[in-house]
Amino acid sequence: MNKPLFMHIVDRLSNEVEFFQQKRDALRRLSLSPLQKYTAAIRVLAYGSAADAVDEYLRLGETTTRSCVEHFVEGIIYLFGEEYLRRPTPADLQRLLDIGEVRGFPGMIGSIDCMHWEWKNCPTAWKGQYSRGSGKPTIVLEAVASYDLWIWHAFFGPPGTLNDINVLDRSPVFDDIIKGQAPQVTFFVNGREDHLAYYLTDGIYLKWTTFIQSIPMPQGPKAVLFAQHQEAVRKDVERAFGVLQAHFAIVKNPALFWDKTKIGKIMRACIILHNMIVENERDGYTQFDVSEFQQGEDTGSSYVDLNFSTDMLTNIANMMSVRTTIRDRQMHQQLKADLVEHLWRKFGRDEDNN
Repeated sequence: MNKPLFMHIVDRLSNEVEFFQQKRDALRRLSLSPLQKYTAAIRVLAYGSAADAVDEYLRLGETTTRSCVEHFVEGIIYLFGEEYLRRPTPADLQRLLDIGEVRGFPGMIGSIDCMHWEWKNCPTAWKGQYSRGSGKPTIVLEAVASYDLWIWHAFFGPPGTLNDINVLDRSPVFDDIIKGQAPQVTFFVNGREDHLAYYLTDGIYLKWTTFIQSIPMPQGPKAVLFAQHQEAVRKDVERAFGVLQAHFAIVKNPALFWDKTKIGKIMRACIILHNMIVENERDGYTQFDVSEFQQGEDTGSSYVDLNFSTDMLTNIANMMSVRTTIRDRQMHQQLKADLVEHLWRKFGRDEDNN
């Protein structure tokens, strides 16, 4: 992160979190400065180093450094979690829909996938529950990321023996839709009107209305073109995982903490910091200017209904009806066929010219 963002976080922590405020002891000697404590914590997160690796550089002991890390991640979650790990607002949804339409996927609001974080100090009694494949215990992170690498949804904690489908069964990713609290979305694909936004996924996910997978063995130019574009756009979430691990080596290296709750707070804080860096640097690398996009129902583009009431009664009948719609296989097949035709009309001429 750049220096202004770094100092902004230091200022918030030193003013609003008591642990990071500089005090005097009984002999009127000043304690560690907020900058020392913050630097110790961020070095452990960014470089994945042990707690005693900063003792000579910052004059902090191992126990103090570990305490700095724990209070730092709690402070980040408390101060910035509501803003930087939020559900998409109507304005956010409109921007995601506009970008999805430009990329050839009207109604697409991101990509979803899972990542495994190795847990080196997993208790022996739990290793059978958390180990799969390589034999090393891991904890799963399910995330939804958009074109700018912003992580909109993060569900961390399931044991590594679960695959993506099992994690999805535990995930709250569709809770807002099922409870009727999500904004109303309208988009048009191949002349059809739809109201349920979707994510791009890999092949393991089920054929639901809210998931669009690639075509495994495409036959014909239309299927080949669709597979190429779907697999290219779906890489957003893979890139987000890569950038998250590049920013914070502690997420890339095996977790050394014993307590799973503390590991979860570290992951959550790293994602919040990742989103803060993305917001700070997004204008420098994004290839899309959202101000140029046309919006509104009259243009036939995707839009969010700001007048839609989200105060739907959350009775069991309404919830089951929405759940059935989300899992409708026939609607999934129809949407996928419409997307194939839409992409061919949008990009097929370029393929013919080549």
